[in-house]
Amino acid sequence: MIFNLPYFNETAVISFPPVNSSTPEGIIAIGGNLSPGMLLSAYRQGIFPWFSEGDPILWWSPDPRCVLFPTEVHVSRSMAKLLRKQRFSFSLDTRFTEVIAACSNAPRREHAGTWITEDMRQAYITLHTLGFAHSIEVWEGTNLAGGLYGVSLGSCFFGESMFSRVSNASKAALIQLSRFLEAREFDLFDCQVYSPHLERMGARQIPREEFLDLLKKSLTRDTLRGNWSGMLEDSG
Repeated sequence: MIFNLPYFNETAVISFPPVNSSTPEGIIAIGGNLSPGMLLSAYRQGIFPWFSEGDPILWWSPDPRCVLFPTEVHVSRSMAKLLRKQRFSFSLDTRFTEVIAACSNAPRREHAGTWITEDMRQAYITLHTLGFAHSIEVWEGTNLAGGLYGVSLGSCFFGESMFSRVSNASKAALIQLSRFLEAREFDLFDCQVYSPHLERMGARQIPREEFLDLLKKSLTRDTLRGNWSGMLEDSG
C-alpha cells in the first residue's frame, strides 16, 4: 500500500504494487498523493485514481478493463445525421478548466455527489498545464454544450469523465475525439470502467492482462504532449 509521500514532478517514476495483487474490485493501493509524477506513473502501469470527497485516494486497475479502439467507435444513424447537420462545433484544449468543472458538477446515476474532488480538479489542471491532460469541447453556437477530458501517454488516451448539457453532446464529443485519435494513429482509448452507454458507443471489456499488453505497446510511441488546440482539422 502507498501512504503519505512527497510531491513528485512529472519526471518521477513511482512503482505501484503489481496489479495482480489487487482486491477483487480492482483496488491496488490506498493513499499517496495526486502529484504529476504519481499520476503519470500510475497511468503507465494501468492504474488510475478514483475516490470520493473525504475518503483516502484509492488506486484502481479493474479486471476486466473497458476500452474503446478508436477505429471501432459506433456512430448510430441518428448520430450520423445529427453530425452531418453540423449542429455542433468542436475544439480541443480551449476550455479545459471549464470542462473538468462541468464534469465534476454533472449528475451521476450511479451515486450522489462527485468523485472529481477539488484536489482532483487541481491535479488534472496541472497535468493539462504540463501538456499531458486534454479536453474536447462541444459547442452549440457560443454555448459549451458538452465535452470530456483525459490523459494522453504514448498512443493511449485515458478517458476520465464527460458531461452533456444538451442531448447527444457527450456522444458527439466521444465520436469526434475518437476520430481525432484515429487520425493521429492512437491505438487505445481507455474507458476504465464499463457502462452500457460506453458499450453502445463501441467500447468493450477485455481482460486486464490483455489491456496491460496493449498499454505497454502504446507506451513505446512518443507522447503527443502540449496543447492540442488547432489540431482537429487533421481528424477528417
